[in-house]
Amino acid sequence: MGIKEWVVPQDQIFFDLFEQLATVVLKASEELVTLVETNEDIPSRIRKIKDLEHEGDRISHEIYEHLNTTFITPLEPAEISHLASALDDILDFIDGCTRKMGYYRITESDAHMRELAKFIQLSVAELATAVTQIRKIKDYRGIENRCIEVNRLENLADEALASALMDLFQTNDAVNIIKMKDIYDYLEIATDKCEDAANVLSDIAIKHS
Repeated sequence: MGIKEWVVPQDQIFFDLFEQLATVVLKASEELVTLVETNEDIPSRIRKIKDLEHEGDRISHEIYEHLNTTFITPLEPAEISHLASALDDILDFIDGCTRKMGYYRITESDAHMRELAKFIQLSVAELATAVTQIRKIKDYRGIENRCIEVNRLENLADEALASALMDLFQTNDAVNIIKMKDIYDYLEIATDKCEDAANVLSDIAIKHS
């Protein structure tokens, strides 16, 4: 620890807020899985995910407010900003996907939607654990292993999207093709955003270990 960090204690509030934000994203991913697996109470689950998205926005704004007023931060300001943005992006695409389901009046999911939603939930679970580990990095490899798993899941999601589109384009309903392709794309982009967050966490772990 340098003399500056010893004289002016680092503000640990950022780690609390990151963990809160990761928990909200995880809850949203779990709600998404429940929605597509049960096809029950879809409007209420869409609203619940929207409420979680609002909560995520609130936490993100609080992170940025602290960033603007805190002299000494436990991570580089750019790292804090990038991680907050990356986690919030996942939440935005989960919310965006479910809102599109509402707009398009999708009342029943298919196997491809369920598979992609599960990849999102598994990825977010890995990220949520990794976020707790940046509070005190003893060994970056623990975080790195979780980030590698997120990258693996994103590759599987790419394959799942390709399979979904191949099946979709075998059908003849043009309107349904447009709707479902949009939803598949949003689900897959959410896994891309998980990979982005994993990359930010990996960089933090390596730099601060």
